[in-house]
Amino acid sequence: MKAAYRADDIEVLSGLDPVRRRPGMFTDTARPNYLAHEVIDNSVDEALADRRKCDRIDVTLHGDGSLAVEDNGRGMPVDVHEETGLTGVELILTRLHAGAKFSRRQYRYSGGLHGVGVSVVNALSTRLKVWVRRDGSEWHMEFAGGEPQRALEAVGTVAKANTGTWIRFWPDPQYFSKAGFHLPSLKRVLRAKALLCPGLTVSLTTESDGAEEKWRYEDGLAQYLQEEHGEGERLPDEPLRFSQLDDEERTLDCVVQWAEDGSKRVEESYVNLVPTPRHGTHVNGLRTGLTEGLREFCEFHKLLPRDVKISPPDVWDGVNFVLSVKLAEPQFSGQMKESLASRDCAGFVAEAVRGGMALWLNQHSELGERIAKQAIAAAQRRLRAARKTPRRTPVSGPALPGKLADCTSTAPDECEIFLVEGDSAGGSARQARRREYQAILPLRGKILNTWEVDSADLDSSQEVHDIALALGIRAGDPDLDNLRYHRVCILADADSDGRHIATLICALFARHFPALVRGGHVHVVMPPLYRLDVGKETHYALTEEERESLARRFAKRKVSVTRFKGLGEMSAKQLRETAMEPDTRRLIRLEMDETGDAFRVLDMLLAKKRAADRRAWLEDKGDLAAS
Repeated sequence: MKAAYRADDIEVLSGLDPVRRRPGMFTDTARPNYLAHEVIDNSVDEALADRRKCDRIDVTLHGDGSLAVEDNGRGMPVDVHEETGLTGVELILTRLHAGAKFSRRQYRYSGGLHGVGVSVVNALSTRLKVWVRRDGSEWHMEFAGGEPQRALEAVGTVAKANTGTWIRFWPDPQYFSKAGFHLPSLKRVLRAKALLCPGLTVSLTTESDGAEEKWRYEDGLAQYLQEEHGEGERLPDEPLRFSQLDDEERTLDCVVQWAEDGSKRVEESYVNLVPTPRHGTHVNGLRTGLTEGLREFCEFHKLLPRDVKISPPDVWDGVNFVLSVKLAEPQFSGQMKESLASRDCAGFVAEAVRGGMALWLNQHSELGERIAKQAIAAAQRRLRAARKTPRRTPVSGPALPGKLADCTSTAPDECEIFLVEGDSAGGSARQARRREYQAILPLRGKILNTWEVDSADLDSSQEVHDIALALGIRAGDPDLDNLRYHRVCILADADSDGRHIATLICALFARHFPALVRGGHVHVVMPPLYRLDVGKETHYALTEEERESLARRFAKRKVSVTRFKGLGEMSAKQLRETAMEPDTRRLIRLEMDETGDAFRVLDMLLAKKRAADRRAWLEDKGDLAAS
């Protein structure tokens, strides 16, 4: 390392350089399939914008490893962008965070929200060619390594009604573990696009064998679910269908079936036709709606045995579903949009499904009783398992910390504990929690920095002692047989002090309770920084970027913005909705490789003798704190 650290050591990455330096931040680097998704999603957005205009997407996998996507949408803009002096085509393909999907002027629903998708494709390709048909002309431009090789130029004339975009790209193998496209996954995505976008024709041609497949569905969700499920007993024979369109222009389309024989599970969710493999708040809402609808049916018909209460996992056991929602301003977790984080979507889906579920069950009471019996049987199995492996209690073990507000359930696999910063927030959390399965342990101030403390000396800190006692395990325990809660949630303020406290607790678990981390039991809650009141509605934003996105969404309405200074400022209702309710909270699971970068970073952050390294790191990386 250089002894001196000066301004000329600071690098300013421009254009597409950030993508090439850190491709894993922008796409899945296992295979180039996600690049194909980005181009295809742009074409699908055109279909969503105007189905009468864009009703066809043709994909070709060429023998040389390149992929081409053509649609008959409006075509990329070819005129010059006044601010940058670039044509619309070049701007879209060479600039990050440039696009027409930040507002709703051109696209009512869109999967591309960050303006980085197709520019990432260009950055990670050895070559890219684009043809655009619009305004009676055909335009062409070429790129190599993300850089323009020839200016956009008109190369022919076409009928004015003949419009669209054609993109062909050659993925650069240096950025991917495997250079070739995974064909079965590509087919699955294309088929799903056609099913979720009725009236859209999607085709795939593979040049190596000349094979061509074509998909078009007028109403295919139920058919798709049954085809994917395959053989086996299903309940009911025809899937339940839930559909909804609300005043905020959110739409829901969902089909659900239960498998009675443990056969193949189908669990697919989409937002604006973009697959969300890690699901998110829309699927949380589906689970809640199904549970509440079935509970109402069981209570009305007096089907529940004594001391049995149906919980979401009981109803979810054996569920097969395809869920598609369209949102004007979806909030995703990460650039690859694997999970939906929009809190208000959970309530929208839950209410629509609850009402539809209750109505269907009462109209088909015989089938409803079969579904109810299946859920009741799952609940009874869960209760029997809990009785076989009871949690340690104050009677059977050491006395629990006096400030612990324990839960009533004795099943460790459904119980969770919140380690809450401050007594004030702890009081709100007690009111906000679900007493059946959520426990609260308030912590006073910053806990001991245990990174360099011997495990035998941990009891010198009362807070650390209370954490271990509440969990029911001791530092260094290789097994978790006595673990009282299978989900440990760290709940601290969203400010710098709160992040510090969360880091200290994460370090405690990583250093002294590694089995807890390896088992995936430790999570950090991400509380919001802002509350936005829009009329009678309340929305929350985790970051400044989310706040601005919501402000744009409600630009025509009066918006009142409040910044939370800490958890203690939140009411019990707000804390429940944003941090504790499974449907709407955001959790990040702590995952660490004990020999990897995470441990080296923690050592640099917390070791007493590494103050100089910390200072250098802060000077170099401090500007990233806001992101």
